[in-house]
Amino acid sequence: MNETIYEQITAAQKEIETSRNKILELRTQLEQEPINDYALKDWKGNEVLLSSLFDERNELLVVHNMGKKCVYCTLWADGFNGLALPLNDRMPFVVVSPDEPEVQKEFAESRGWKFKMLSSDGSSFTKDMGFEPKPKSYWPGASAFIRKEGKIYRTSYDHFGPGDFYCSPWHLFDLFPKRDNEWQPKYNY
Repeated sequence: MNETIYEQITAAQKEIETSRNKILELRTQLEQEPINDYALKDWKGNEVLLSSLFDERNELLVVHNMGKKCVYCTLWADGFNGLALPLNDRMPFVVVSPDEPEVQKEFAESRGWKFKMLSSDGSSFTKDMGFEPKPKSYWPGASAFIRKEGKIYRTSYDHFGPGDFYCSPWHLFDLFPKRDNEWQPKYNY
């Protein structure tokens, strides 16, 4: 019986892979969205232009994080901490949250995060990118940017949530009959 169920699981996984490949193909057809050169803030409150985050590869990954108030975003960021080196090897990578720089710095240091973080406090960046649907109400996700001929374009974006492709613990929990067993992320484990 288990063999039959594993065959069904394998077939369903192939369907997911086929659907995922369709999504990836559709993303290549998206029009590149021109965006402004937003001013963000580093931990000292200094202005950092989005354009300054690119390197010679002219690509940039920005993770939109909801900030200190969200344990789910904290879980995603904990995972990105372990991926910071390979992500930065592929393209510059930065996490942006609406927290004020000093709050962001204190929280990041308490978590041991090693990736670059910037604050969107005082900027319309998060709202304009579609991650602040209502004032002071945020969604997490990621945006892919390219720079060409001195201009910045967003090529794609996605939102984060439990079970997405961006946070592995949920998929590991799914191996068990009770899946997450009502587990919730925490600030301290």
